[in-house]
Amino acid sequence: MMYSSRRKPVLYFKDDRSFLSRKCTVWKLFGLCMLFVLGSLLWVQMTCSGDMSQTVGYGHLPHQPCPVERQSSPAEDPSWGPHKMALIVPFRERFEELLIFVPYMHAFLNKKKIRHKIFIVNQLDHFRFNRASLINVGFMESGNDTDYIAMHDVDLLPQNEDLDYGFPNEGPFHVASPELHPLYHYKTYVGGILLLTKKHYQLCNGMSNRFWGWGREDDEFFRRLKTADLKLFRPSGITTGTKTFRHIHDPGWRKRDQKRIAAQKQEQFKVDPEGGLTNLRYKVESRQEVTISGAPCTVINTFLECDVSLTPWCQSS
Repeated sequence: MMYSSRRKPVLYFKDDRSFLSRKCTVWKLFGLCMLFVLGSLLWVQMTCSGDMSQTVGYGHLPHQPCPVERQSSPAEDPSWGPHKMALIVPFRERFEELLIFVPYMHAFLNKKKIRHKIFIVNQLDHFRFNRASLINVGFMESGNDTDYIAMHDVDLLPQNEDLDYGFPNEGPFHVASPELHPLYHYKTYVGGILLLTKKHYQLCNGMSNRFWGWGREDDEFFRRLKTADLKLFRPSGITTGTKTFRHIHDPGWRKRDQKRIAAQKQEQFKVDPEGGLTNLRYKVESRQEVTISGAPCTVINTFLECDVSLTPWCQSS
């Protein structure tokens, strides 16, 4: 039977399929696999070297270098400077804020080339929250490889990259200054985020341990700075105002412990000349190295001690 030329491609296609199904051998399959592997390697090599974008006309795409060479660590890169910060976070049961804080601050400080270690001082005892004592614990437990501290609230995130977190050589540096903090604007406020050299913190004998519950420990520490004759510095040239920080605390979900028990209302305005690092009493239950979304931190699980004869308001009732 004679076939027209228009149907020959169909006949040839059937012949090709028959040929592949009956005569394909292991060696032919091996050869096809080798060609595929070599083609894939060539593609990867051209993509990593940046030639592929020029070859196929994708020059507008961002170049993605291959991770061949190990990048230098902060310890090896002199542009990070010689100083290292201990970022101390007093903490209790605010895990949803911690999950945001640690990776955010780790990335923020890395971008600014600030060598740092993040310490989460977690209060485990049943006494009322004592922010000042937890900061004292963080200072004592921060080790000898850091030379300055940042007293940092877990619910306050810097939004302006011009904020200075560098070594406060001239004196204490109040990052969250009154004109920038979203909530507190009085002149003597030194809470939120405060940087000090370890030498200056020792000169103040740390913070008072008498402040159980929320508030007033920062105001007493301001007096300590004056007593130690330390000049307080604050940011300049920051134009973002009260939008400089993001305050992630939800007061409806996490209520402040603002109760004033026994003589606490009268005592909270007094200066504590003897208390601080020298009379700090605590026990470290454990230290845990934790990574949150790739960001490392050290959790110091701590039991604070309270002399109820001196500060009976450390107990809730």
